[in-house]
Amino acid sequence: MNDESQNIEYKRSWSDEYLKWVCGFANAQGGRIFIGIDDDKSVYGLTDSHRQMEDIPNKIVAFLGIVVDVNLHQRNGKEYLEIIVNPSNVPISYKGIFYYRSGATKQELKGAALQQFVLKKMGRSWDEIVCEGARMEHIDDEAVAYFVRKGIKAGRLPENAADDSTETILRNLDLIDDEGGLRNAAILLFGKRPSKFFACVEFKIGRFKSESDLRNQDMITGNLIQMADKVMEVLDNKYLIRPIHYEGLQRIEPLEIPEDALREIIFNAIIHKEYPGYSTQMRVYDDRIWLWNSGGLPDGITFEQFMGEHSSCPRNRLIARAFYLAGFIESWGRGIGKIRDEFVANGLEAPVYKEEMGGMSVYITRRKGLFGDDNTENDPVTDGVKVVDNESITIDNDPVNDPANDPVKITGSTFLVLRAIVDNPNLTYEEIQVIINRSRATVKRAIKILRINKYIVREGSDKSGHWYVTEKGQNYLQTHK
Repeated sequence: MNDESQNIEYKRSWSDEYLKWVCGFANAQGGRIFIGIDDDKSVYGLTDSHRQMEDIPNKIVAFLGIVVDVNLHQRNGKEYLEIIVNPSNVPISYKGIFYYRSGATKQELKGAALQQFVLKKMGRSWDEIVCEGARMEHIDDEAVAYFVRKGIKAGRLPENAADDSTETILRNLDLIDDEGGLRNAAILLFGKRPSKFFACVEFKIGRFKSESDLRNQDMITGNLIQMADKVMEVLDNKYLIRPIHYEGLQRIEPLEIPEDALREIIFNAIIHKEYPGYSTQMRVYDDRIWLWNSGGLPDGITFEQFMGEHSSCPRNRLIARAFYLAGFIESWGRGIGKIRDEFVANGLEAPVYKEEMGGMSVYITRRKGLFGDDNTENDPVTDGVKVVDNESITIDNDPVNDPANDPVKITGSTFLVLRAIVDNPNLTYEEIQVIINRSRATVKRAIKILRINKYIVREGSDKSGHWYVTEKGQNYLQTHK
C-alpha cells in the first residue's frame, strides 16, 4: 500500500468525523480512505464491515449529497474497507462548512479562499461577480473612451466603436449581466473611484536606499485601464533614469529598463492580481526593483510551465479580455518570453520570477553605474556636466551653483523658477514669467531642465494639474538658499 498522501488516508475504524475528509477529497482531486488500517499500513481489521458497507455510503449521501464507492477487501484473514471519492464538479459542504484536501491536511475554507474556490467550481472568475451597489453613474466615460481609442488604434475594435454609448461598450465586453448589474470588472476597469467598492486596488511605489530607509513613495489609484500609463509616468519622472548618449548627432535617451518589457510586467501584475488581496507593491532600490502582486500561479500551471510556453490562464478573465482588446497584451501566454528576450537584447539580466508570500514577485536588476560612487542618487553625467538639448548647463560664474559639490548644474533663472514653483505649485508658465521677469522661452527652457533632472514633475493635466517638487528638488533648494 502507498503511504498517506494528498489522495490517501488510513483510519483504524470509522467515525462520522471522517465525513469531513470525504468532503475535502470531493472538493479537491478526489482520493481514497481505508478503514481498518493503521497509519503504518498494517491491517487492524473490522468486526462489522458488512454493516458499515451500508451505513457509510448512506451517511455520505445524506450529509454530503454525493455517491462514493465502498469496497470490501481482505488481507491475512482481516477485512478492511476502501472508500473511493471522486472529485466533484460542484462545491460540497458538510454541515454548511466547506473542506478542502491540501497536501496531507484537511483545511476549512473561509473568506477569500472560500470565495475563490466556489467561483472556480462554478467555472467563473471573481471579476465576473456583480458588484453590489454599482451603477452606471460610477463609470468614467473618459476611461471607456480611452479604451476605445486604444482598441481602434490596435485594430482590435472596429472604428465605429467610437460611436457606441458607454453602456453598449460595457455590454459588448460582458461587463453587465442579464439583469443590468455591473460586474466587478466594470468598476475595476472603468470606475471613477474603484476604491469606493474594493480595498487595496492601488499600486504602491516606494524609493528605498535600504530595506528600512524609505526616501519617497507614491500611491497610484483609479481605474485599471489607465493605471499602467500612470505607473509608467511616475516611474519615468521620479524613480527611473534615462541615461543620455549620442549616435552620431542624434541624442538618444532611452529609459534604463526596456519600456515595452516594463509595461508588460506592469500589465501582468494588474491583470493577474487577486483583487480581494493586498495592494500591488513596487520597491525601487539602487541596484534592483522588486514588484509583487497578490495571487499565486493559476491552478494547473507549474512554475516550470509558467516560465516556458504555456496557454493563457488569466485569473481575471474579463479584465484580461479588455486589456487584450485595448492592444495592451497578447492572448497566447507569451508575455514572459517576450519580456525575457527584450531584457537580454538590451544587455540586461532577465527578470527573476518567484511565487512567494501568497503572490508573484518579479526581481529586476538595474544597470550598474547609474549612481555615483558615494551611493547617492544622481542623474547620469558626462565629465561632471549635465547635458540637455546639446547645451552644457554648467555656468562657471553663476553664484547659485557649486561646481565642486553639485554634479547637476542649473542656471540662476532655472533656480528662480524652481523656487517659484515651491512657493505655488499651481503656477502657469505665464505666471512664472511675470514673477521672475524673464521671457517665455527662458521659462520654458528652465521647466524642461528641471523636469529632465527630476527636480519637478507634472501631476495631472496641463489645465487642471499642478507641479510637484521632488525630494531631489527640495534638497537642492535647501543646500542653495
